[in-house]
Amino acid sequence: MRRPPPRPPTAPGWLLHPLRWQRGPVPWAATARGALGMGPVLAVCLAAGQPQAGVLAGLGAMFAGINDRPGTWRSGVLHIAVPALAGALGLLVGQTGGAPAGWALPVLALVGLVSGAVSVAGPVWSLAGLQLLVLTAVGGGMPLTVPAWLGASAFLAGAGWLLLLRLTVRRPGGLLSDERAAVAGVYDALADALEAVGTPAAEPARRALTAALDRADEALRLRALIRLPLRRRSAADRRLGARLGTAAALCEASVALLWEGEPLPARVADGPRRLAEAVRRDAAPGALPAPVSDTPARSAFDRAVLEAGVAFGAAAPATPPRLPGRPLVHPAGPAGREYGLRVAACVAVSTAVALLLHTGHWYWLPATAAFLVKPDFGPLFSRVVSRFAGTAAGVLAFVPLAGLLTGPWWPAAAVALGGALVPLAVRHFALQTAVVTVTVLTFVSVGGDRQAAASRLADTAVACLLVLLVGHLPRLADTQARVGHRSAHALRHTRRYLQHVLADPGHATAAQWPAAQQAADRHRSELRRAAYRALAEARAAAETAAVELHAGTTPDWLRVTTGAERIVDAATACAVRLEHGAARPAAPAARQVADALEAVADALDGRGEPPSDRPSLGALPPDCLTLNDIVTELRRIREITTAA
Repeated sequence: MRRPPPRPPTAPGWLLHPLRWQRGPVPWAATARGALGMGPVLAVCLAAGQPQAGVLAGLGAMFAGINDRPGTWRSGVLHIAVPALAGALGLLVGQTGGAPAGWALPVLALVGLVSGAVSVAGPVWSLAGLQLLVLTAVGGGMPLTVPAWLGASAFLAGAGWLLLLRLTVRRPGGLLSDERAAVAGVYDALADALEAVGTPAAEPARRALTAALDRADEALRLRALIRLPLRRRSAADRRLGARLGTAAALCEASVALLWEGEPLPARVADGPRRLAEAVRRDAAPGALPAPVSDTPARSAFDRAVLEAGVAFGAAAPATPPRLPGRPLVHPAGPAGREYGLRVAACVAVSTAVALLLHTGHWYWLPATAAFLVKPDFGPLFSRVVSRFAGTAAGVLAFVPLAGLLTGPWWPAAAVALGGALVPLAVRHFALQTAVVTVTVLTFVSVGGDRQAAASRLADTAVACLLVLLVGHLPRLADTQARVGHRSAHALRHTRRYLQHVLADPGHATAAQWPAAQQAADRHRSELRRAAYRALAEARAAAETAAVELHAGTTPDWLRVTTGAERIVDAATACAVRLEHGAARPAAPAARQVADALEAVADALDGRGEPPSDRPSLGALPPDCLTLNDIVTELRRIREITTAA
């Protein structure tokens, strides 16, 4: 028998990750905003004879342009305004701190600790923490002659100008166009997930569906929180909220189909596609596909589609469904402490070395370390390689440009070009670094230093080496705090969700039943969404950990999070089966599964018993299909963590 040819060896993930880059359509509106951002504010300040204020205003516009992400204008306000306020605070702290030798090291270490810890609270807080740290270093090391309040005001003015552009220069559409697109995206992702049932693409499609739900949740929550002046909640607002609630019910039923794993007829996805188009047009969906209820999951999904069709044609409810909140990982928890210590250590070491080497641009080292070491921004080795390569490319591009940067217009034109490239450059960290390097060197030349390119490259090389060494120290590179804690967080949400599903519903009178059922359904939806949100955060951390450069043996966190995702899917399928007449599992079996979930969560957190002391997971009755799937995945997670 002829043997198959051996598989060619594959390079490790940490080595291949720097070669990856994002793809997507050209963000023309963001490109226009970037071109109109830094250039005009720098030109105005140079024409007014205020070069330092122009540099700080340009920095504010540059950071705002980097944070100008796709989404609704309200999400743009948060992603630009909150980090800008943190950056202005950093400038104040840095500029009023005193002589570098006396304050830089302890203050930057403390700010780095806070910056890293708050990163676990979400992307907006992470960006705010980064700008707080970077601008503290810039304010302390940059030779500024303007008063601290004026420097912070100039920074805010530059960011505010970009924010104004974010509100005015955007794609055409009505007041609800962005939110409608987000909700319609949920129905489209649902249709994609249904088409993938029974194929290897099913689990990635379910993750994409979860991400679409998260985006729509955020869009409508921000719309409720940030209102236009003199504008009250309209019927269209309530209608869109109700349609997102309908989408959440459809998604729950679809997860049961994914759990069954049987390929579906192509027309099953037609219903969500028509509902998506109806959301975009704010109209009725028309005729929906006829139901074929041959399994409990199909019956649940067909009923949800029909209820959606009825809801789309009904009047807007007076009180729309309440949107579930985002489960937070606390900054003082294990992940926050690990993030904070890693950032603080790298920034402190970089600051100490910078102060020993020179006093000119010493702030470049801690600022570079801050950009590199944030764990939620990607794997450290990949960012180090990309940072150095991008800086080298930026320096090479700036050298022939430096001779042209005379007068007020050439520097403004150079940074305007950089601003236009920023939305495209965010697709790869090396490309973004190259654009930012040219922009920053232009700002430095405006300040009078035209020989900074070589030192910029040398400082980046030193910072990269320091962060690579310090950031991979055993205590600072512990993936259990980053990934294990998040996976445990998700399993605890799953336990609460499953306990709610398996609890005895009790008895209600005929008059009480509709309200009680609506409240129970709403609470169940909130618990399920909290579990899936926590899982999405755990998977993002696991994907980063999988391509980190590790010194020792670590658990296969991707397999752990995949098992946790299947557990939540099985719990959702259990809820759907019970709702459609399946026998409720006995209380001892339900209690056994809940206890097992808690025990595995404790083990992932590092708080449980040693592997040899953990109780075994006993078999459940064979008729509890979904619970048996949960126990099977829990055993696999135990095996993975025990082996490591």
